[in-house]
Amino acid sequence: MKRDSRLSGILHVLLHMAEEPRPLTSEALAAAMQTNPAVVRRTMAGLREAGFVRSGRGHGGGWTIARDLHEITLRDIHVALGSPDLFAIGNRTEAPGCLVEQVVNAALDDGFREAERVLLDRFGGVTLAALSADFHARGGALTLEQAHAV
Repeated sequence: MKRDSRLSGILHVLLHMAEEPRPLTSEALAAAMQTNPAVVRRTMAGLREAGFVRSGRGHGGGWTIARDLHEITLRDIHVALGSPDLFAIGNRTEAPGCLVEQVVNAALDDGFREAERVLLDRFGGVTLAALSADFHARGGALTLEQAHAV
């Protein structure tokens, strides 16, 4: 199963955006994410709808963060991305009438639900401000272009 790395990728660009005093274009963000601008626009759309970012068109336009970093949690971003599955493992469903499969799936479901609850609770306690502070504590002060030239 393919990993969904949108949360990691979008957190990456949001932290770059927090460091930049100017709006960043979809093209600049796409270079940071190593993807194409259409993917950036599609991914950022959910964040814009949630009020976390805004976009401007034309000369000097681009993406900016619309809220204070202390107000945005990893869980908020996860939800704005459509709450993608957190785990790449799942139940076998080839024989739903099989009692053994039912027992196994029930046990796994309980574990998956608990693990998801714990992870989402953790995400809810981590803000973009905390990530930014960690970045700066590690000595970060690079512009988007400098960080990706390293």
